[in-house]
Amino acid sequence: MPADVKAKNEELIKYLTAAGFIKTQSIAEAFRKVPRHNFVKQVYFDMAYEDIALPMAKESTIPQPSTVATILELLHPQPGENILEIGTGSGWVASLMAMCIMPKGQVVTVEIAKDVADFAKRNIERAGILNVRLLSGDGSLGYIREAPYDKIVYSTALPDVPKQILVQLKAGGRLVAPVGTRLLQTLKVIDKIDEKRTKEFTEGAFQFVPMRGQLGFY
Repeated sequence: MPADVKAKNEELIKYLTAAGFIKTQSIAEAFRKVPRHNFVKQVYFDMAYEDIALPMAKESTIPQPSTVATILELLHPQPGENILEIGTGSGWVASLMAMCIMPKGQVVTVEIAKDVADFAKRNIERAGILNVRLLSGDGSLGYIREAPYDKIVYSTALPDVPKQILVQLKAGGRLVAPVGTRLLQTLKVIDKIDEKRTKEFTEGAFQFVPMRGQLGFY
């Protein structure tokens, strides 16, 4: 990584840490090892280390770093975990999680738009991330073949968390999802205590791209 780009990434990490978005060393290291410029379009390269969302493809965006850090801190990915991501987008979130769960963990990420999935695949390969399994399909239904998951995260907004997805989460696992309307959501965090009991809380106000698919907005 060029020295100037490395310096910009370090400035971003320093800002996110000072502002309280990054709280744990493993997540700081993931940001350091998976720099954002590998996941933005070339035209936005100079803006890669600003704390803003950037256009990607169609209605998709790469979320702002502070939002990504908030999600990762809530999800708390750990080495060896099996994580499902719904809505791959640029591939940056999947790659950051993959770094946190190395060496034996795996991220399964599902993207409904093929052109977006192709873009993410190129980005993930360019970043040298090997423990991400990227699938093209309707992620609103989850991915039962690799279930149960230690963690599940939505990188796209949904009206509510469907029961079909909670079935795919391990007892003791955690789900993080932006839930609300098309225009405004809160991050819903669900801890699955056992097959019958869950514990929930919400965090902040956010704007994610609405989820497509059978259980999405459209």
